[in-house]
Amino acid sequence: EVQLVESGGGLVQPGGSLRLSCAASGFTFRDYAMSWVRQAPGKGLEWVSGIDWNGGSTYYQESMKGRFTISRDNAKNTLFLQMNSLKSEDAAVYYCVGHSGPYYWLGLEYWGKGTLVTVAP
Repeated sequence: EVQLVESGGGLVQPGGSLRLSCAASGFTFRDYAMSWVRQAPGKGLEWVSGIDWNGGSTYYQESMKGRFTISRDNAKNTLFLQMNSLKSEDAAVYYCVGHSGPYYWLGLEYWGKGTLVTVAP
């Protein structure tokens, strides 16, 4: 059974930082591209960032460039998202998502249950 378990969410002040983690199991993590997708209250899903199977290529939504960094540790089956300079509009549930193959432009297939990030004074 595929499992993606996010952690690291919480309450942070504007301008602060958080590091999200996603522990993967039940599939060959190193063979798949991964992404982070978020959903703010009352809004739709928004793709945040993606990373190819070996970490060689990373991709970001324009508004996250320079503030967020995606990375992965294939030896530990773990995906990360370092978020700096957080803004109130970054508040959302963040989902760890596995693609259907090694490259990020392939479909989103495996979803975690999400971790909540709240940005407030």
